[in-house]
Amino acid sequence: MSVPYTEKPWEFLNDYRGKAFTGQWPTLPEMYKINVSRYPERPCFTVYEPDRISLNYTESLNKIEAVARWLNSKGIRRGDRVAVTGKNAPEWTIAYLGILFAGGVVVPIDYQLKNEETDLLLKVSEARMLFVDEEKHEYYMQNKGKLETIISLKKDLGTYIYTLDGPEANIDQAVETDIAAILFTSGTTGVPKGVILTHRNLVSDCYQAQGTPLIILHTDVFYAILPIHHSYTMLAVFIEAISVGAEVVFGKKMVTTQILKDLKEAQVTMLLGVPMLFNKVLAGIRRGLKAKGPVVYGILSFLMGISGFIKKVFKVNPGKKMFKFVLDKASLTSIRICISGGGPLAPSVFKKYNQLGIDFVQGYGLTETSPIIAINPVEHFKIKSVGRTCPGVDMKILNPDERGVGEVIVKGSMVMQGYYNLPEETAAAFTSDGYLKTGDLGYLDSENYLYLTGRAKNMIVTEGGKNVYPEEIENEFQLYEEIEQILVRGFILDEKLKTEGIEALVYPNPEFKNAKGEVPSKDEVKTRIDGIISEVNQRLQPWQKINRTQVLDQAMEMTTTKKIKRAQI
Repeated sequence: MSVPYTEKPWEFLNDYRGKAFTGQWPTLPEMYKINVSRYPERPCFTVYEPDRISLNYTESLNKIEAVARWLNSKGIRRGDRVAVTGKNAPEWTIAYLGILFAGGVVVPIDYQLKNEETDLLLKVSEARMLFVDEEKHEYYMQNKGKLETIISLKKDLGTYIYTLDGPEANIDQAVETDIAAILFTSGTTGVPKGVILTHRNLVSDCYQAQGTPLIILHTDVFYAILPIHHSYTMLAVFIEAISVGAEVVFGKKMVTTQILKDLKEAQVTMLLGVPMLFNKVLAGIRRGLKAKGPVVYGILSFLMGISGFIKKVFKVNPGKKMFKFVLDKASLTSIRICISGGGPLAPSVFKKYNQLGIDFVQGYGLTETSPIIAINPVEHFKIKSVGRTCPGVDMKILNPDERGVGEVIVKGSMVMQGYYNLPEETAAAFTSDGYLKTGDLGYLDSENYLYLTGRAKNMIVTEGGKNVYPEEIENEFQLYEEIEQILVRGFILDEKLKTEGIEALVYPNPEFKNAKGEVPSKDEVKTRIDGIISEVNQRLQPWQKINRTQVLDQAMEMTTTKKIKRAQI
């Protein structure tokens, strides 16, 4: 069921309805121009290379409209697909919006893919042109295939995006029900699935996510460190920011020291990341506290517990002042809100950030839902939940078991139109009454907070007939610095009965040192990992206990949002 909300952050759009747009929701270009009119001089897209380079909203619009005119002069018309692949940068967002302003459809592609994988996505999406960065520019200049034009996102590499322009033209603009983007989900094996998202999907999701309530201000500074082609960063950083006239700062490297430098220089207020990023930052904070000695660490841990209790029970946040010295050192002083998405975050990590005085939010969604469908609200968060359903989301649990656990299914304005040119796969993704099947297992409480237990395809059925969800077990290991990666999976105990045991694949932290501060031997590492497994097993239910462990010599392959590719293991 959907939940009624009294606060509607999108109500200001009523002042522009009939003037700047005519539909239920504006298109992305209409939304952007509305905020240019509201905040013309506000910084919009910023990067530190290493000096600050920034475009305000008016300057950005001028470049976007010039790109749109050029695309129109080259024959791009309403509904034509144009791809963009490259690292996070202002040029990427100018290309994205320029395509939309030309009436086209954006096809964002992961720049980390191999050339042959990118070739396949270009073919499947039927893209006519490609905006590309320096890493792939030379390749595509020599291997255009059916592409009509290659446009560079990097200066001094041929046709450069910031030099484009064309004559004034009466461009046939998209309407809110038109396709805005085709996004390819993680993994390119088999036939790629292109998720079709309309302007209404993206714009409604953007504003309704703010109705949880998630208060976003035009004075906020968002940090785009995760790959921007991914639905999470594209919507929750880029589109959310431009929906209110806020600033986007682009991070160049997923390196902790560089991230902390950017956070401090840019005075970032909205930090969105994946669990791995927040785990690493928290691990650094905890190392610093432990270095002060066991007595001081014990006192600080006790004070963190008090801080968390006061914040949760009395809705007062003393941690920001109590632990200012800690937040200063971690470059987190300016942060208003941290948001974790793209994968499950351990409740223990969520709890620690809140104890330190940071308003920490966890969200849930998938590419097929634009992606946000649940957010854990700051003023009424639940540590073990991934959040309360957003306004406009109709969520149900399909075929719940005795725990109330079943597959999460949803309806709403943010749900995709289907998979591009894949009618059978599209039909299979929906129930007979039109709900999208997420593939995630979970349950809802009485206040419509969602609790995830895992992916349906990852579920393990034990010898005793119990259902075990690997992600629940993996969460227990997120605060152990000795472990860099862990993947829990089933292995066949009895072929006839189809029962499974539980094993853990563990890749140790390469920076792990023993008690003497030395690089440990393989035997020492194995002994420590076995000790951690035993420690966690004591906390788990009998049917969840890990039966065997493999310590790996090499890291497991990950997606660009730092999730282990289970299908590759």
